[in-house]
Amino acid sequence: MSATLFDSHCHLEDERFEGQVDEVLARMQAAGVARCILAGSDLESSERIALLAGRYPNVYGVVGVHPHEAMSFNDTALTRLEALLHKPHIIGVGEIGLDYYYDFSPRDMQREVLEKQLDFAYEKHVPAVFHVRDAHGDMLEILRARRDRLPAGVLHCYTGSAESAREYLEMGFYISFSGSVTFKNARHLQEAARSVPMDRLLVETDSPYLAPVPMRGRQNEPAYVRYVAQMLAELRQIPLEELIARTTANVERLYGIPPLADTPQA
Repeated sequence: MSATLFDSHCHLEDERFEGQVDEVLARMQAAGVARCILAGSDLESSERIALLAGRYPNVYGVVGVHPHEAMSFNDTALTRLEALLHKPHIIGVGEIGLDYYYDFSPRDMQREVLEKQLDFAYEKHVPAVFHVRDAHGDMLEILRARRDRLPAGVLHCYTGSAESAREYLEMGFYISFSGSVTFKNARHLQEAARSVPMDRLLVETDSPYLAPVPMRGRQNEPAYVRYVAQMLAELRQIPLEELIARTTANVERLYGIPPLADTPQA
């Protein structure tokens, strides 16, 4: 079986996909993208993800509270997230992190909610998915302070520098790139993408956001992750099939997902 792509981060639970999930997944598979992972932004979206992951055999999910929604985090949040971790195909905690670009939640609250979910992922032995925007300094400081209590994890939709990427990699994390890496003004990001070792590299769409070139201006969807993979293969000067095989194996290793050939087929 030839290698198939894996969209490691998307949002099919988003209201923009309401009533379209069957069609989106059909286009995804037709484009050679076999599986995808949905990422939660709050408790309600996480519960929708659990429903979708339970319904579709090629859909997985991570559940958590995004920094934008930090003010919605309460004493019962971890209890609800723990219940969701027992649902089929729910494989991690996310997306969690810091966002100082929009500052939709107070920064001290973002940091507090991040640390609680970091501890939760570590205690539950599941990977964490990190969202970091304009906050790599604080994120790295938080992670350095708890080096002996870090879950496995991935920096999703990475937009930081090659220097910051190296420090995340030293902590054992993976780095995932989205359609942003295909943009004309993304030279620093392309430099970071070249620097990530092949065994730590993931691809994603973050759909419905950030449609890659040549699909910019359209609603993004998992089928378009191929354009991200093509750009990374060009940047690294390797065959596309090799990039696909390696990034898919990396997703499987990070989350403990069986390779497709080993997964019972419907």
